[in-house]
Amino acid sequence: MRILFKQLFFCFFISGLSAQVMEEVNPPAHIKTVIFKGPTEDQFPVIQLGESMTLEFDDLTAKEQDYYYKIIHCDYDWTPSQLLKSQYLVGMDNQRIINYENSYTTLQPYSNYRLTIPNQNIRLKVTGNYVLEVYNSYGDLQFSRRFVVYRDAVSVAGIVKRSRDFNFLNEKQVVQFSINTAGFPVVNPKKEVKVAIIQNHFWPTALYNIKPQFTIGTELVYKYDQETSFYGGNEFLNFDTKDLRSPTFAISKIEFKELYNHYLFTNEYRFNEPYTYFPDINGDFVVRTLQGDDVSREAEYSKVHFSLPYTNDIGLDQVYVVGKFNNYDLSEENRMVFNSENGKMELAFPIKQGFYNYKYVVERQDGSVDLNHVSGNFHFTENNYLILVYYRDFGDLYDSIIGIGSANSRTISN
Repeated sequence: MRILFKQLFFCFFISGLSAQVMEEVNPPAHIKTVIFKGPTEDQFPVIQLGESMTLEFDDLTAKEQDYYYKIIHCDYDWTPSQLLKSQYLVGMDNQRIINYENSYTTLQPYSNYRLTIPNQNIRLKVTGNYVLEVYNSYGDLQFSRRFVVYRDAVSVAGIVKRSRDFNFLNEKQVVQFSINTAGFPVVNPKKEVKVAIIQNHFWPTALYNIKPQFTIGTELVYKYDQETSFYGGNEFLNFDTKDLRSPTFAISKIEFKELYNHYLFTNEYRFNEPYTYFPDINGDFVVRTLQGDDVSREAEYSKVHFSLPYTNDIGLDQVYVVGKFNNYDLSEENRMVFNSENGKMELAFPIKQGFYNYKYVVERQDGSVDLNHVSGNFHFTENNYLILVYYRDFGDLYDSIIGIGSANSRTISN
């Protein structure tokens, strides 16, 4: 079981955080296809108080094991808040996940588990940051996922612009936004209001602790350049295995060896190539199959083979295949291995049928992580940005979320 990325890299760029920060923990190798979503299709629940969200995952041991869940309320910096469980939950957590079924007519047997919140045992009382943890019957943490709960008390309007920094004109995007607090009492916005900006629901590069640049009446204005800039990255690569037997544009050949094996075409380095728009779903994935109606139980697992040419620039650095399907986990399971016979970096592991986005990430020998060494950075890249507005009045015990906003670089301007 590995913690997302490395502890050094996953510090959110906030100084002074203690070891209590609730980082996302990735599951052991036998737990696959963790799907966690709210009313939208995005694999990160951003829900209004009272809305439902669903967690789904597969256990490849297919032994119908018992799993339990806990919910932890966190402050703005993702440390546990001072609230008691009775202050943020109605009912009790640490309940067993009772909704599960075994796979049907699949070569790879698995048990599919599903949890919906709220349910008859529990519902949430307050807004803010939350972490959902899943444990086995021995009390061992298997994995955890973040989610946020908000209420619509303020409105947020955002736009994405090209960086004005001459050194990053073609590489970075800048998020500018404003918060209208009309109807919501804010006395000291620089102390009471905090924001977080997340690109494509990817927390390691999120920006925090950004103060309003100025105020106009009830409007807080954030028109920064460098302080709210992100590297653009590139469009994600993708493949589709919804039809087990038919290759698509990304699949070069299919073989059968206990499981179906899908061999993807060898990818190329794109950092020195011109930007080319190619629609993606910003690192996400969708499980789907043509071989059955119930995708949760009838979708098959196939072994997907990735390959990338080795270059001297990689040297002894490690290369990983990541996406939302494995929660960007830099673990041994996702690490590519050099094949001396063909001069390529290669990786193969089981993935449930569906449409998947992925990218290659390089971990340097000093422990630093280069997200876009292989794909490059382009200001044209289509990215989605989520803006979370937190509020904490004097004397409050926790940070609430009073509004959200979004912006997309599809309409980027100078």
